[in-house]
Formats: sequence, C-alpha cells, structure tokens
Amino acid sequence: MALNVGDIIRFERTFNKEDVEMFTKVSLDEGNHHITPDEQGRLVIQGLLTATLPTKVGGDNNVLARSMNFEFLRPVFTGDTIICEVTIEQFEKQDNNRMSIVATFLCTNQNEKQVLRGNFAGVIL
Repeated sequence: MALNVGDIIRFERTFNKEDVEMFTKVSLDEGNHHITPDEQGRLVIQGLLTATLPTKVGGDNNVLARSMNFEFLRPVFTGDTIICEVTIEQFEKQDNNRMSIVATFLCTNQNEKQVLRGNFAGVIL
C-alpha cells in the first residue's frame, strides 16, 4: 500500500467473547469486567485490545513504532463494531533512506460514539 500525507485508512471490527478470552490469556489483564458478563451478557474489551485497531495500519505497512499515544474515551463491549480511521499526518524520507510516518487515529462505535483516539510515529522498515 502506498501511503501519502492526508490519506485516511478506514476499517472496522466487531469484537467477540473469544477475542477477549484470548487477549486475557496473553495480557494477563484479568479484571473482573473482562471475565464476568454484565446484565446484558457483554464483556468489557481490554483497552489495549481496542488499541490493536490503529496498530493494524502499522502492521500492514511494516511500521516500527517509536511512540504511541492512546486516549481511552469510553468502554468497548463484546458485540460492539468499532470503526477506526487512521489519518497519515507526515510521511517523509529520512537521511538513512527509511521513511518516517506520523499518524492520528479515531475509533468510534456503531452508535457514532468516540471510544479511542491518539497518534503514533515510527519508521517504515
């Protein structure tokens, strides 16, 4: 994928109970709200599991992250569909022939409520 300043990369994902269970095993984030369903049968998604959405752009483009900033705005639950929009803010060649990248992101749920925003910076390997 060729990236350019101003590009907006948009995708969505719906998290399920199995996603939370796998992430719980890997992260050891076993907060009660991640393992005990609420009155509607939903689990709260770990914040860092939600944060994997914008990092997908990094993975798709072989980015080695140097910094990542996340602001968690509201809980995400199993069954929620999260729409992630990543905007390329800077993309330029460095002296070492690598490309540097800076991007911002905003994630919203199916009700158009913001759940996560932030930015990341790194280099393309």
